[in-house]
Amino acid sequence: MIFCFPRTLSNSLETALTLVSLYHWPCIRVSPTKVPSVSRKWGLALAALACVIRPTSAIIWVYIGLLELFGTHDRLRLIFLEVAPIGAVVLGLTCLLDRLVYGLWVLVPLNFLKFNFLSSGGDYYGTHKWHWYFTQGFPVMLFSFLPFSVAGIVWSKQWKLSGLIAWVLGIYSLLGHKEFRFVLPVLPIALMFSGYALAKTKTPDSQDTEKKGSLNTHSRHPFKRLSILFLLATNIPMALYMSLVHQRGTEDVMIYLSEEARNDKVKSILFLMPCHATPYYSTLHRNIPMRFLDCSPSEEKGIPDESDRFMMDPISFVSEFTKSWSIPSHIVLFGSEERLLRDFLASHSFKEIRRFFHSHFKVDREVQASVVVYVWTGH
Repeated sequence: MIFCFPRTLSNSLETALTLVSLYHWPCIRVSPTKVPSVSRKWGLALAALACVIRPTSAIIWVYIGLLELFGTHDRLRLIFLEVAPIGAVVLGLTCLLDRLVYGLWVLVPLNFLKFNFLSSGGDYYGTHKWHWYFTQGFPVMLFSFLPFSVAGIVWSKQWKLSGLIAWVLGIYSLLGHKEFRFVLPVLPIALMFSGYALAKTKTPDSQDTEKKGSLNTHSRHPFKRLSILFLLATNIPMALYMSLVHQRGTEDVMIYLSEEARNDKVKSILFLMPCHATPYYSTLHRNIPMRFLDCSPSEEKGIPDESDRFMMDPISFVSEFTKSWSIPSHIVLFGSEERLLRDFLASHSFKEIRRFFHSHFKVDREVQASVVVYVWTGH
């Protein structure tokens, strides 16, 4: 949560909208009849907005919609007077906005679904086994909260919410390309179950202690205290390390280049590293030509993109690439590739000016320990 939510990921906004929307759906409440009728309309509007931002959010709302449909007595009103008009308004506004931006009529959610579901375009960026979310992905996200979440699901017997978690993990498991952030919207739900388990945790003798009217509250729930200390001791160091230390080099290098650009020392930048490895213009904030290796999916399967060709054979790729390049003032690359290209860069009048720490661990079979900046010294 600490790693994802400060970042401008559409999944983070989707998660926030999902949680707020779930609050308004009567089928999720313990007493659905006590929920005001207008509450469901708010839930629908927020759900529609979440689907506009991330069309795959529909996976969540199909489940919730079916629960509501089978649990309500006014099904026709739900479909024709709530779902249809609210969905039409949100979709219409989305199409108008896309028309304004793209200059033509385009249904972006449909293109999104075609690429990710119908054509399996996401598989281009890597695939995992079907069981990855259940055996690795989601357990890693829950980390030390996992046993408490399982206990909370069993003790609370809130099968609708736990069923939503299973539904989302199951549907996303059908896709080849998997990422942690795809199932981020159900992580807070699992954490709520953890909170429930902690709240219900008592020692075997706690009830006897309470019956005796003991005022010694320190001895009532030692297991609960130890559990909370355990969660803090495991999650706080991990959160700090993953957010402040691990793979920080690509951010540090852009901050450095931004400062150099402010002093008119940067004319253009070439990134010889996997595509989208840095924050790019969102950190540089200068109108300076920059180029990173392309990783757009090819219409013909099996043809590697620039990023893949570079990682497979950096020397051959750069030798061919430099035949038609416009010499940049700065080149940025990872230390693992810099070792292979050091002589090549020197022969083209580039020299190292800065090196930033990046990671202690292997990424894609290489320890990308550092990010290196080279500057052109020719005339």
